[in-house]
Amino acid sequence: MIVRQIVGECFALCCAVMLGLAAGAVWLVPTAYLHRPLPWFAVPAGWLLGIAIRQWVHNKKWNAALLAVLATVVASVYIRVLITAANISAMTDYGLVDAARIAGLSMLLDFTRLTVSKLDIAWSLVGVVVAAVTAMRSPAAAPRKAR
Repeated sequence: MIVRQIVGECFALCCAVMLGLAAGAVWLVPTAYLHRPLPWFAVPAGWLLGIAIRQWVHNKKWNAALLAVLATVVASVYIRVLITAANISAMTDYGLVDAARIAGLSMLLDFTRLTVSKLDIAWSLVGVVVAAVTAMRSPAAAPRKAR
């Protein structure tokens, strides 16, 4: 029984990270369309991640809250790395994937660290709080169909 629980928790952790990466990639669409970073988007992203984690990944309050916080942090960091890769791509005339591959993860993370402002961190923290609070709430019960 212990092995089954450990495997289940590891799978939940993997799902939370993947949901965070997906949220960061979706976050890139309006960012690229408007040609500017949208740090306030961390709030709706955290809210959606909190709901998704609580509904589909984990049903225990505290575990869901921790996983939602992790997913929101992953989404916030990933969008900043994607924005950095897009900026490098625009400056060098490489494609986005080629620019990210050539620059490498360490250079992307260094440039990301240099470009992050205190406002970006503040919005990410608000998104993390929203994700935790949303994941702590019990999911809405689906109404049953009458037969």
